[in-house]
Amino acid sequence: QVQLVESGGGLVQPGGSLSLSCAASGSILTIYTMEWYRQAPGKQRELVASISRGGNTNYADSVKGRFTISRDNAKNTVYLQMNSLKPEDTAVYYCHTDRVVTLSGSGVNYWGQGTQVTVSS
Repeated sequence: QVQLVESGGGLVQPGGSLSLSCAASGSILTIYTMEWYRQAPGKQRELVASISRGGNTNYADSVKGRFTISRDNAKNTVYLQMNSLKPEDTAVYYCHTDRVVTLSGSGVNYWGQGTQVTVSS
């Protein structure tokens, strides 16, 4: 079984910074693209950033220049560094991967449980 666990959420003032991490566990051989999504109350879940196995990244326009996604394949972990945070960034942040290859086979569409990020003064 593959599990994703997010950590690093919390309360931060506008203009502040926060770092999130998501660690995958299991007998993992390969994790393909990893992503961060977020969902604010009353809104659709939206893609914030993604990163391929090779390190190619893309970002939502709303976070470009402020957020940085990275990964450590040896640790099966994806990170999201969030700077210059705004109240509009308040949401539950989820990590996701589309495909994981393990010793017993492959699986798709894995989600973490989410971590709350609140930006408020």
